[in-house]
Amino acid sequence: IEQQSGYSKVYFFVFGVTLGVCAIYGLGGSKLVTDLVSFVYPAYMSFKAIDSSDTGDHTQWLTYWVVFSFMTIAESVTGFLTDFIPFYFFLKVAFFIWLYHPKFLGAGLVYTQGIKPFVMPYLSTLQKKSVEPSKKVE
Repeated sequence: IEQQSGYSKVYFFVFGVTLGVCAIYGLGGSKLVTDLVSFVYPAYMSFKAIDSSDTGDHTQWLTYWVVFSFMTIAESVTGFLTDFIPFYFFLKVAFFIWLYHPKFLGAGLVYTQGIKPFVMPYLSTLQKKSVEPSKKVE
């Protein structure tokens, strides 16, 4: 194709990627695009981390999935507000890329600063209750 058309193969690659993204966007809208960005690469890296001996990978991806879960639940509860935020899905894509990008590893920051301080007191309370022996009433 490159010799017949006289154009570089880079143009065909960019055209193919653009066509693929437009097809995905046309089929599922911006929510599908953001869901794919926030799920496919992290799932792939999580599968790789399972077979890895590096505990840093395990921690990074477990932390990412905890933050992902909290954000998914928060989005479903406050879904009516997303209509009022301009460019919400573009911001969501950027946020999730920031969460898992190796340069930033934002999931660790969100977890330690935003989730852990609110959840850990309740987890310790639940753990204490589950460790206490059950008392029989006679």
